Amino acid sequence: MIRWTEAGRERSAEWRSALGVPPPQRVVVADDRTKAATAYRLACEGTALLWRGDFHNARQLLSAMGRRCKPAAPGSGFHRHRQARSQRARTLGMLLIPYNAGHVVPLRRAPDVRQACAEVYGPQAPPGVGQLRELLGLIGAHEWREKGVYVPALGARVHPHHGVFSPIRGEYVDLVAEAPLPADRLAFDIGTGTGVLAAVLARRGVRHVVATDLEQRAVDCAEDNVARLGLGGTVEIVRADLFPPGRAPLVVCNPPWLPATPISPLDQAVYDSGGRMLGGFLNGLAEHLEPEGEGWLILSDLAEHLGLRSRDELLSAFERAGLRVAGRRDVAPRHRRPKDAADPLHAARAAEVTSLWRLTPRAR
Repeated sequence: MIRWTEAGRERSAEWRSALGVPPPQRVVVADDRTKAATAYRLACEGTALLWRGDFHNARQLLSAMGRRCKPAAPGSGFHRHRQARSQRARTLGMLLIPYNAGHVVPLRRAPDVRQACAEVYGPQAPPGVGQLRELLGLIGAHEWREKGVYVPALGARVHPHHGVFSPIRGEYVDLVAEAPLPADRLAFDIGTGTGVLAAVLARRGVRHVVATDLEQRAVDCAEDNVARLGLGGTVEIVRADLFPPGRAPLVVCNPPWLPATPISPLDQAVYDSGGRMLGGFLNGLAEHLEPEGEGWLILSDLAEHLGLRSRDELLSAFERAGLRVAGRRDVAPRHRRPKDAADPLHAARAAEVTSLWRLTPRAR
């Protein structure tokens, strides 16, 4: 519950947070008369603002607060960049909006957000209070889910759900679409997310693909996409921590690329705390490969350029897991961020390469 005082009365409501953020302890009421400088100062001090004015004015206020948040300076490094992002998220998360029952926002000019909220919070909801920033994210996620992301390797669209990483970086998909298949009978896709790599393998002619993910939202998303693509008879989605039972001649994994702690569900596709998923995949790969089978590890070297992991550490991890490198295919990123000199991580992004490592068990 979140509690505040309004018009001299103690008030309370259910707190909404898809990310598990705790409710703020200090809350004041704000409206169209509230200045951006005042809102920003209160937010930095840890005081949340419950909005009672026009919805579009709330969005403008949030943008004005965001302009006051200082980004990390170019070249300041990964940790300062993450620190600045985290501080920005905390500050902007202090602008709150009310909900009536049924996911209705009782503000002037508020959009109809019932479907977007139901997809994340569930169909039934009592009155509550939540972050405006999160609601705008839910609206954006709903729009992506509705229109989908076109994947050239599939010749079709993939529809990401809220909290599931969208396959907007096509280079890693193209690596899986182009590498020679060691076999076409069976493949495992570990950490499937939207199911895009499992779908690519199925479209390439792999007769049975078992795709796993630990997160239920990813399992639901992958099942939705597999059904949309008409691949339900070929791709099986399983909720599992890494590997399904058995062995396969091909095991594919595109783990989070950076060994750092995620701060949101979406971050889990990029940040792998302690390298847990990468290590788990490597250490379990040999016992889940059939003889003459291959494991495909799709991994960016961005962590190496950021000083978070060295190439020697990666190669040593292969060796400790009893694996050898049978080959490697590389591709440079095609997105715009490597060309953005204002990006605090510009130098690392400009040097980034994504690789498909072909791994096989070392001969005993």
